Amino acid sequence: MNNSSQWTVIDEKITDTNGRVKDFLPQNEESDNKGIYKLTFHTEPYFNSQEKSSFYPFIEVVFEIKDNSHYHVPITLSPYGYSTYRGN
Repeated sequence: MNNSSQWTVIDEKITDTNGRVKDFLPQNEESDNKGIYKLTFHTEPYFNSQEKSSFYPFIEVVFEIKDNSHYHVPITLSPYGYSTYRGN
């Protein structure tokens, strides 16, 4: 989120076969990734490919990075529920 309270699109990625995006933010000595982020998981295409209906066409997860550690922001997903947590 930028200073005017508007979201700025950083990138769009498609998950790999393990459901991960490995290179979303740069991880090097010059990087400062601190800030508030929103990930949007487009779940409807996934469930359509599985020939299943779902209650959630997409899921938005908002979180804050407070240091330069490596972060995982996974979701566990079923057609009618999801959960998220901070992994490492």
